[in-house]
Amino acid sequence: MKPPPSSSSSSSSSSILRKGRLSPYLVALLAFIFFVTILYGEDFSCIFGDQFEPHHPSHLRQSSSSTTKKKEKSWLLPLERGERLRYIQGVWVWDEGRPLYEEWECPYIQPQLTCQEHGRPDKDYQHWMAASWLFSSKMIPENAKSMETFGSLTVFTAKDYNATIEFYWAPFLLESNSDDAVVHRISDRIVRKGSINKHGKHWKGVDIMVFNTYLWWMTGLEFKILQGSFDDEDKEIVQLPTEDAYRMAMKSMLRWVKKNMDPKKTRVFFTSMSPSHGKSIDWGGEPGGNCYNETTLIEDPTYWGSDCRKGVMRVIGEVFSKSNVPITFLNITQLSSYRKDAHTSIYKKQWSPLTPEQLANPVSYADCVHWCLPGLQDTWNELLYAKLFYP
Repeated sequence: MKPPPSSSSSSSSSSILRKGRLSPYLVALLAFIFFVTILYGEDFSCIFGDQFEPHHPSHLRQSSSSTTKKKEKSWLLPLERGERLRYIQGVWVWDEGRPLYEEWECPYIQPQLTCQEHGRPDKDYQHWMAASWLFSSKMIPENAKSMETFGSLTVFTAKDYNATIEFYWAPFLLESNSDDAVVHRISDRIVRKGSINKHGKHWKGVDIMVFNTYLWWMTGLEFKILQGSFDDEDKEIVQLPTEDAYRMAMKSMLRWVKKNMDPKKTRVFFTSMSPSHGKSIDWGGEPGGNCYNETTLIEDPTYWGSDCRKGVMRVIGEVFSKSNVPITFLNITQLSSYRKDAHTSIYKKQWSPLTPEQLANPVSYADCVHWCLPGLQDTWNELLYAKLFYP
């Protein structure tokens, strides 16, 4: 296990597992990979466009179990890049045994995700499951685990098992002017071409690597690319179509993985994007609404939100289909797109005081990007676990 660096460092939107010896306790640690990603990563949004659009089941099935009182929601999950994307079918099933843990039991959940603490009145969103692998972070005793932050690096440690899970903040994977883990809300975003080694030096020697990047690219139809260095007095900046800029980042990531990751020692994953629900008209709601006050699943099996940037998603399919780099693709998007009920909405810590106008109109400040915990992300963890141990 590598000791965490003692100084602040730039980081990637990626999660990493370093282990000494594998044990049952790592089941809980693996769940934490996506957990930490969601705490800090906001670079998500939708799924592949028409090129990889799945054939959806056209009905909802009522469970035959007497304990299941809710409808099951069917979905198709493109799971892995091979010669083509492979699909498996699943359903959202109501589970009285959920949540697997209570909000207050996990000290690592950030206050912008603790919906119950911040007044959410319902709990139905915590009871939907899509897999049968059940585990909890409660499995590791309090005195045997820790989480520390070193600038852009966050490290979760399971002390008895010589294992760490590390999160690096870099929303574009390449070097950018938004790499500061705290002060990064910059509207005029710039990414430096060919700079993945700036962050990649922190990723070497890991056992499991999880990449993701998307939402931070979505600032318009064009994106600024720096040709030289951020230290140059006269900076050469060109503007590319956003799809071309994103393609550049994807190719850089694949080249870096091919050069620096040994597939016999390291499993590498790339996750699809977490959908937002910012326009209720998309699912037949009233114009001007969003995820605020939504407590049920979307029942249209062909649902596709207008927030999706299909052109960028097609870039991923195009680049991955031409590559032989061994990366497992995890599609968390299709099953998540139905979950307009699971966002934090207004039930989160507000970092700035709300104005009277906002308080009078909750839709105006509802967060329809992030998700409550416990909640949807626990299913993402189970999918990762399934592909990690049952590839």
